[in-house]
Amino acid sequence: MRTGRFGPVVTAMITPMRANGAVHFDEAKRLARWLCDHGSTGIVVSGTTGEGPTLTDDEKVRLYREVLDAVGDRAAVIANTGGNDTRSSVELTRRACAAGAHAILAVGPYYNKPPQAGLIAHFTAMADASSVPVMIYNIPGRTAVNVLPETLAVLAGHPRIQAVKESSGDLMQIAEVVARAPAGFDVYSGDDHLALPTAAIGGCGVVSVASHVAGPQIRAMLDAFARGDNDAAADLHIRILPLIRALFAVTSPIPVKAAMRTLGFDAGPCRSPLCDLTTDQERALTAALAPWLAVQAATAAV
Repeated sequence: MRTGRFGPVVTAMITPMRANGAVHFDEAKRLARWLCDHGSTGIVVSGTTGEGPTLTDDEKVRLYREVLDAVGDRAAVIANTGGNDTRSSVELTRRACAAGAHAILAVGPYYNKPPQAGLIAHFTAMADASSVPVMIYNIPGRTAVNVLPETLAVLAGHPRIQAVKESSGDLMQIAEVVARAPAGFDVYSGDDHLALPTAAIGGCGVVSVASHVAGPQIRAMLDAFARGDNDAAADLHIRILPLIRALFAVTSPIPVKAAMRTLGFDAGPCRSPLCDLTTDQERALTAALAPWLAVQAATAAV
């Protein structure tokens, strides 16, 4: 497996909030450092898991700066600057680059449902405004628009569009992206449960939610596959699957924020319209987390 330019495990980091809904910047820095200590080679800031749609641009820019200050060069800090308005996405991209972001994440423009030509124009404008590598983020289940493999092949011709986070959930489409991409273009799985299957068809890593809890194990899984130990990789994949199911049983990032509170982080609530887990959902998540809490405790004791 070829490792991507942002390493094998990029965590789509939650945005900790205070009880009043304000961004908890100090806790974001603590969490970013902890992720680096637990297998993350990159960190996405203000993405889907980071509740980017409910953050103001000023909050996002401060988050970029605070996380960069916290991790330095230990991990690639990837700033999500995409939205459904090209002009504002371009402006935020410029601000993220000025703040020192190592790369830009450009999510598909949601709700508007542009045709493929509109997607090419949108992403090209963002890449033209960027001074750092750009990762396209294709997640049609949230955006209602699918960045097709042929569209990505065109976009990959831009010198700064160098990667894609593929969350279509369609292995056929992901394989077509890999087949059409130029040499050196990084195809990351955007779904935890497809991290290993994507690696098997030419992907280079994962942009992960589960790595908040199981970062070392996900890193070990991809490292095992890279060295040709397929049995060890498959065993780890199967072991991680129940955790992945639990973290996506309800709209993300609701469960992962609850999980990080269980792990001792002041993650706070999600911003409305996302809400808390129900009592039954909390109970199910706690049961799924139990073996992972035991792993954390054993690791800390060593």
